[in-house]
Amino acid sequence: MKATQGTTYRMLGSRLNDLSLHLEELRRMGASGKRLNRPSDDPSAIRPILTTRKQLSNVDRQLKTMGQSMDRMQATDGHLEHVENILQRVKEIAVNGVNGALSGEDRTVLADELVHLRQELLDAGNAMVDGKYIFAGFQEDTKPFTLNPSYDPASYDVNDHRTWPVLYNGDDNPTMLEIAPAERLQVNLTGNDLFLGSADWNPPPYDPPTSGGNPPNSVDAGRMDLFAVITRTEEALRANDQTAMQDRLTEIDIAADQNRRLRSQLGNRTARVETAMHHQEGTKVDLRQVLSRYEDADAIETFNAIVQQETAFEAALNVTAKVSKLSILDFM
Repeated sequence: MKATQGTTYRMLGSRLNDLSLHLEELRRMGASGKRLNRPSDDPSAIRPILTTRKQLSNVDRQLKTMGQSMDRMQATDGHLEHVENILQRVKEIAVNGVNGALSGEDRTVLADELVHLRQELLDAGNAMVDGKYIFAGFQEDTKPFTLNPSYDPASYDVNDHRTWPVLYNGDDNPTMLEIAPAERLQVNLTGNDLFLGSADWNPPPYDPPTSGGNPPNSVDAGRMDLFAVITRTEEALRANDQTAMQDRLTEIDIAADQNRRLRSQLGNRTARVETAMHHQEGTKVDLRQVLSRYEDADAIETFNAIVQQETAFEAALNVTAKVSKLSILDFM
């Protein structure tokens, strides 16, 4: 078969076009650092790449959530330290109040300080992080603790929260964080558990159960309502009731132990979240290595391929230039 001059031109033009496209692709690879820029570059790699990207997205989401939870837990620990300091000062006042040498005015001064300490405790219970109440359970937009306008020392009953000096408006729902597949961890403390000594909190209405309501909430055995402890210590001081003040000292110790125990539990959970974050950071590095193996181009190999392709393209241009100068007169 005889090749005409037109056929030769078309073959050379097609070859130049192929070399140009390949060179452009290599240059794009070198500029982006990516070996795979579109699905057609390596169809078999698309599925593992998309899977790895999804896993990376999940890890980033979990790290963000755990970081926010760590912020709340650290803020909570700061408030628990403040509560511990308040209870320590309450105990000092109660010990001084037992001293029989104090006058009525002295005990009044101590009682007035307890009023301020109870307000400090109330402020700690209503603490906020990022505009949300941290001790309100799921009721993050509701102020959890308010003074009870109907409080009467004579009708105080540990088994009826409606008679307590401070009312709780939150719930007992803990915030759970997924730190690993099938592993969830509580990352908060609810106000009823920490401040009122009641692990389970019945929501309103508080009608008799036979009418569809819930019974009032009560303080669990061996635990304390921190607000009631301070309030009743104040009342004992104003009444100069030595027996009651002795009882309050015991209650203050129980309340302080209650705060320290829950703070310790929160500290253990914080450490677990921190460990989970380190693990997820390591997982993120591993996933990026997997993704790099599929996507990233070797810089040296790409540079060498570009040089070789440019040489081949220049040679093809030279051949084409020489062939284009041929005419029928060259053969006569």
